[in-house]
Amino acid sequence: MRNHSRRAALAAGVALLTAFAAAALAAPASAASTGGGSFVYTVHPLSKFMSASAPAAFPTPSQCVAAYGIACYTPAEIRTAYDIPADYTGAGTSIVIVDAYGSPTIQSDLATFSAAFGLPYDSGTLHVYYPGGKPPTLTAHASVPLGWAGETTLDVEWAHAIAPEATINLVVAANPGGNVLDNAVQWAVAHNLGDVLSMSYGVDEAYIKGNNANNAQVNQATQIFSSAVGKGMAVFASSGDGGATDGFSVTNAGYPASDPNVIAVGGTNLFTDDAGNYQSETVWNDGDPAQCPFGCTDGAFGATGGAPSKLFAASTFQGAVSGLTARTTSDVSYNASVYTSVLVYAGFYPNPADNGFYFYGGTSSGSPQWAAIGALAKAAGVSLADLNAKLYGAAAAHPAAFHDVTVGSNNFNGPGYSAKSGYDIPTGLGSPDVAKLVSALQ
Repeated sequence: MRNHSRRAALAAGVALLTAFAAAALAAPASAASTGGGSFVYTVHPLSKFMSASAPAAFPTPSQCVAAYGIACYTPAEIRTAYDIPADYTGAGTSIVIVDAYGSPTIQSDLATFSAAFGLPYDSGTLHVYYPGGKPPTLTAHASVPLGWAGETTLDVEWAHAIAPEATINLVVAANPGGNVLDNAVQWAVAHNLGDVLSMSYGVDEAYIKGNNANNAQVNQATQIFSSAVGKGMAVFASSGDGGATDGFSVTNAGYPASDPNVIAVGGTNLFTDDAGNYQSETVWNDGDPAQCPFGCTDGAFGATGGAPSKLFAASTFQGAVSGLTARTTSDVSYNASVYTSVLVYAGFYPNPADNGFYFYGGTSSGSPQWAAIGALAKAAGVSLADLNAKLYGAAAAHPAAFHDVTVGSNNFNGPGYSAKSGYDIPTGLGSPDVAKLVSALQ
């Protein structure tokens, strides 16, 4: 998905991510397809520089607000906020993360991140696969690969933060072409690489609807996702960072999150105390001053996606709570705002001065963390077969398994949808209380 971010006083590396986002925003519809009839997936990691090295002690959320205008969260604080017990580690499970280009420093960056936050790490924590061959070396002018390096880093580090003893299998596609990334997913599924799979990328359905070649690509991808679900794998994708329209004049769901085989993850603003104890959540939407937290001092980074699909019908279990015949994103939600960000170590920049700890946000942060929660559930004995249907069932039978987000909307630079009690389009069933959710699924 394209992001709509504005940043102030950022490191040069983050400016490159911004340049990529702006290029995606400005691209006409024809730019979203390639010569082979395949669309191109894009990523939307949103970030702001914090420090070149780990401080003696990371600031608390309120200290971050005072210093940066942002409430930053460590792994321990996010685990506390979403009620992840200390003995929920994901041991014996595996998480598949699929990205294009990857990051040349992902192993060392994960080691640095793990050391900074007291997480386990060894040579078996992360395995990297290149089914289409290794991508070229990053350069300072390679804005698109740098954006994907940021996405890869966010995905891997925060899947590890939530399920620190799960094995992470990173599958790197040679480029972000739709068929290339879909083939990477197919390769991971065919090789049974994981219990869960995360895709923190997407393309607007507006680029697909009515294009026969792109619809053929979607049909192929749907078969891949269906095969994954048929094997008992849970598949997650981010709902997008451009609100309900993502820059179009009408509401517009993001794909592959809109595929009914995929669990679509929307975004929130998460508020905690300084120990990480959960206080509240609202719909992530920086475009509305009434919704953007802490004065929105760096401007509007984005807003959660979420809209009815133009390609897919609602499943029976979703239609029963949405009241719509169209498939809707989101199914669930998770902290996503840069203003309530997670901390990430990025060491992949060609200019070493740009490397360090960053505040990261976007719904692409939620997809790998929800996948890791799936791994936690698997380790606790939960079958992940048809997990999306089970999540809707758990929400109905055990409402306390989710934090019901009822405040805010995703009308970012256009029309949108409001949160309400129960299921809603921006935040789905809500965000997880992991201990209660796993119990409800057992």
